[in-house]
Amino acid sequence: MKLNWNVDSSWTLFIDRDGVINERNFDGYILDKASFVFKKGVLEVSESLFSKFKYVIVVTNQQCIGKGLITSAQLNDIHMYMNNCFVQNNANIDMIIVAPEIKGSQSHLRKPSPQMAYQAKDKLKDIDFSKSIMVGDTDTDIEFGKNLEMKTVLIESREKCFSNPDIKVSSLSDLNQLLS
Repeated sequence: MKLNWNVDSSWTLFIDRDGVINERNFDGYILDKASFVFKKGVLEVSESLFSKFKYVIVVTNQQCIGKGLITSAQLNDIHMYMNNCFVQNNANIDMIIVAPEIKGSQSHLRKPSPQMAYQAKDKLKDIDFSKSIMVGDTDTDIEFGKNLEMKTVLIESREKCFSNPDIKVSSLSDLNQLLS
């Protein structure tokens, strides 16, 4: 199967972090580099997948900050480690946007709110949401993409998803094959 989305180098890839890039900690949070474990195959496919897009933007809800379990500086260290690993694999992330608020708070940033995408567009003016893909593993990720009329891709996991993504895949490698 091949997608007929006509993705080219003018498109943007929005991508969730936990459960898509790295293994999700279902019992807690990723609080340091030692607990940040890339999902199998992510680094290996990153160059091929990311190079298909003009921009690659990580959008991630990180309520561990709002709960006081980690500081923004500590989260930044984790993201620098993640980004360095991608760079070593000839892959580039253009931006990482974090929503630090606690779930259920009066947050306007947390997915499924589109505010993180609007932040990205404020900095990268030529982002076209109709030529964007959101990849995530939860309902909030898929709803985030749908709220902006993006194409949506669900990475299947043990978490039940009731949203209706455009496609479901088991990994970023599978998505890369569909886009090739």
